[in-house]
Amino acid sequence: MEISVGHTPDSDDAFMFYGMFTGKVVSPDFTVKHVIEDIEKLNRKATNPELDVTAVSVHACAYIPGYTILRSGGSFGIRYGPIVTAKKQMTLDEIKKCKIAIPGKMTSAFLLLQLMIGKFDYVEMNFSDIPEAVRDGKVDAGLVIHETQLSYQQEGNIKIVDVGEWWDKETGGLPVPLGINVMKTSLGMDTIHKFDRYLQESIQYGLDNLDAALDYAMQYSRGKPRELIEKFVKMYVNNVTVNMGDKGEESIRRLFEMAKQKNLIPEFGLSIAIK
Repeated sequence: MEISVGHTPDSDDAFMFYGMFTGKVVSPDFTVKHVIEDIEKLNRKATNPELDVTAVSVHACAYIPGYTILRSGGSFGIRYGPIVTAKKQMTLDEIKKCKIAIPGKMTSAFLLLQLMIGKFDYVEMNFSDIPEAVRDGKVDAGLVIHETQLSYQQEGNIKIVDVGEWWDKETGGLPVPLGINVMKTSLGMDTIHKFDRYLQESIQYGLDNLDAALDYAMQYSRGKPRELIEKFVKMYVNNVTVNMGDKGEESIRRLFEMAKQKNLIPEFGLSIAIK
């Protein structure tokens, strides 16, 4: 069957899908049409289900009941995650009073920062525009994701908060739930499990063929050097990406429990593919 698969124009997503999209890993069950969009656009598309499979922020799952979370393809930080950057050091109280640029209201980064510091004044913009907005003083601080978590110094800014470090301490070491892949529940659990295994094989193929997968991923480097992209990919394509396991599933459920307690999300019913 032909299915549509959405992923972001980011090197870690490209790395995961390298085997699948280049035909190195094939499936007797699926032919894939891929759609590339920024994560916040994919989040919004998923609220009115257009794609059969799509990458989304974990936060977005509170608003997309028509999808089931796949066990493979997740981006989880291990004691690190989105960071807040600024031009100068600030205390936590000062950060709470800032106007902060965020990469989208449905991103997990935004939800995690709200859990950490409470509600704050923000402005939405494309994630790649945030470093410049911080550097030029258009905002007081910026919540940055993707490879800009690593390049902030070159962009003239400093790190003032690591949201992933906060989450790690708050939860006793659970991985930081950021992005996942979901599939339309209406396609049925048998089809979902088959595609989940297909994606898992693609991710493992990338890990087993690191240099070739990185070569493929560099088309989404946005001008960043290969060493930085390799570091970024290795941060967010890890064992929890191949299969989220019990810890990954627990971290997603914990995120939603904490968010619900603070009335940051509506009532939700998570559907995660069984093991």
